[in-house]
Amino acid sequence: MNWMQSLYETYENCRSMIGITGEENQIPLLPICHTTQKVDVEITISTSYQEEETSKEEGSTADVRAKFRRARVLGKDEARTIIPCTEKSAGRTSGEAAHPLCEKLQYIAEDYQSWGGEKNLYSESYRQLLAGWVNAGAPKKVQLIYQYITQNSIINDLIQANILFKGEDGKLCNKRPYKKAKNAGIDIFDRLPGGVDSKTGKLKPWQADAFIRWNVEIGDSISELWNDPEIIESWIGYYSSLKQTTGLCLVTGRETFSADQHPAKIRNDADKAKLISSGKSVNKTGKTTIDDGCGFTFLGRFTYPDQVAAVGFETTQKAHLALRWLISRQGYVLWEKDNSIPKPGLAIVAWALSGAKPPQPTDDTWELLYGGGMASDKSPSVDTAQETAVRLSKRIAGYGKEIGETNSVVVMAVDSATPGRLSIVYYNFLTCSDFLQRIDRWHETCAWRHTYHFVENKNDKGEIEKHFIPFYGAPAPADIAEAAYATRQNGKYELDAKLRKATIKRLLPCIVDGRPIPRDIVESVVRRASNKVGMERWQWEKTLSIACALYRKYREGKEEYTMALDEARTKRDYLYGRLLAIADVLEERTLSKAEKNRPTNATRYMQQFSQRPFRTWKQIHESLVPYLMRQGENASYYKKMIGEVEKLFAPEDFTCDSPLTGEYLLGFYCQRQKMWEKKEPASAAEEKISKES
Repeated sequence: MNWMQSLYETYENCRSMIGITGEENQIPLLPICHTTQKVDVEITISTSYQEEETSKEEGSTADVRAKFRRARVLGKDEARTIIPCTEKSAGRTSGEAAHPLCEKLQYIAEDYQSWGGEKNLYSESYRQLLAGWVNAGAPKKVQLIYQYITQNSIINDLIQANILFKGEDGKLCNKRPYKKAKNAGIDIFDRLPGGVDSKTGKLKPWQADAFIRWNVEIGDSISELWNDPEIIESWIGYYSSLKQTTGLCLVTGRETFSADQHPAKIRNDADKAKLISSGKSVNKTGKTTIDDGCGFTFLGRFTYPDQVAAVGFETTQKAHLALRWLISRQGYVLWEKDNSIPKPGLAIVAWALSGAKPPQPTDDTWELLYGGGMASDKSPSVDTAQETAVRLSKRIAGYGKEIGETNSVVVMAVDSATPGRLSIVYYNFLTCSDFLQRIDRWHETCAWRHTYHFVENKNDKGEIEKHFIPFYGAPAPADIAEAAYATRQNGKYELDAKLRKATIKRLLPCIVDGRPIPRDIVESVVRRASNKVGMERWQWEKTLSIACALYRKYREGKEEYTMALDEARTKRDYLYGRLLAIADVLEERTLSKAEKNRPTNATRYMQQFSQRPFRTWKQIHESLVPYLMRQGENASYYKKMIGEVEKLFAPEDFTCDSPLTGEYLLGFYCQRQKMWEKKEPASAAEEKISKES
């Protein structure tokens, strides 16, 4: 099934979700011919009656008029608004393309420029569009909006209502002309501050850029036009009636009205990149034109894009709106920076055609099991590896029941090569059972013990404290990318957005398709985990556990590794890792007693150790002498442990000085973890008593 057909079916299956808002930043599933917009000001108008007095013989008449009632500035949590749109206005970047109802002052106010507006005035196109709807029988509420607009008083009314503010020159001011009180409510300058951006040197949005939405009072009833089903259905019916070109939709197989343009705003409200962009547009006279002006749009094979692939207007609307909703609802979006301004990049989403939420391939096991959260507790319970496996199995089974084993799941990733173009960089259509089996397999075979997730609690002083919680499972692709390639810049570990994106793209088929993990990624994480110097402790611990998880996954089918210490394992690399861990814990415990905080020799020489283990171990072993002396009675405990591990070596393996594989990190981690579970070794006297009892 192609991507547009799967999205179209998803929209049809989820029609009951249209218009339902979820979390604050979640974009709802929109009706066709509609989009969302961050609105700044809400205006309420009502009806009034202007009476014209005549003689008693002639009687009197009353004319219904639209009257400004009040206005308010909207907060960020209520700014997102569903508004009617045209094909052109839904994807506008610059130039004239009016929305039919809710719009900027640049479109609504005919006197916009006389109040200081610096942009082109587009009021004529807005009024023509709104007038066409009114003349076609728009609801009375829309007629009242049109009537109010024609009075040319909107900016003055907003000034009188203390929503907009003018300066001494009689025009709208570009900065707040007063000092705002601490307890004062939100004003227009909170939404549109004006002035110049110190980073970019560009003008910030100001009062004249305000976007308007409408309330209408008729009698005792108040209608929020953006939520009014009558208004929504009226606009869909009217705009659909304007379509003239028909053709065969290659997605649905039906004869229907053809799409002239395709929606944007796929990854967020400001996203102008399109998945389909043909260069075709419709001018003011209704004539179809090709925008490139050179005849190269279709490489000389075709005249119009419809000759390449025809898509129905309703089909593309529903498909794109469904994708936008899915990404906002359950997708992963990687944000990048363009001149210090955040912008959406790679977007990945998995969905069931029924509308049910499947597990996302970009989640780690923590996210999959707990949704990224856990009950706030100073001593939260931590699952063992076995308990996690059982919990994961139940969770996957729950997804199977919710979605239906025979239903279909789609995984799709989109990314923009240029600011205006989106491409599909990954697409897979699977049965639910196949998808869940692959997700389960990934989380099972790439699992290790991690300690970088945490919950936040308030202490007795009211301060926020982080409590790190170990969990067993697979790391997220974004964390793998960071572990593999992040570098230290300005005192912080940072990863270039393009490199992070490229790594996640390469890992996605490993999770969904079951492909092997690229060797270079595994080697990079292993190499970085072997170089603790220069890393903060938490960063190194995270890199180490991810390296163990990846190497275990990389050797799947060739070697079996447990997450607990395997004391019977006699592999050279594993044993050398155990020796390094013993030396590390011994020295760290000794330094801790002396209240010294510095890297141990074991971790300082770790990178060298991974390349020349035999030669470096002799050096590390010799450096342990003073630390063993400080241990007193406990020294025999560590000597015995080192001796037991060395006995497991084959003679030729112990003296071999060839580089170690990532397996040594597994031995290092497991030995170290077991030793730290027992904070201090028993003294000789305690061991004797224990044996006698």
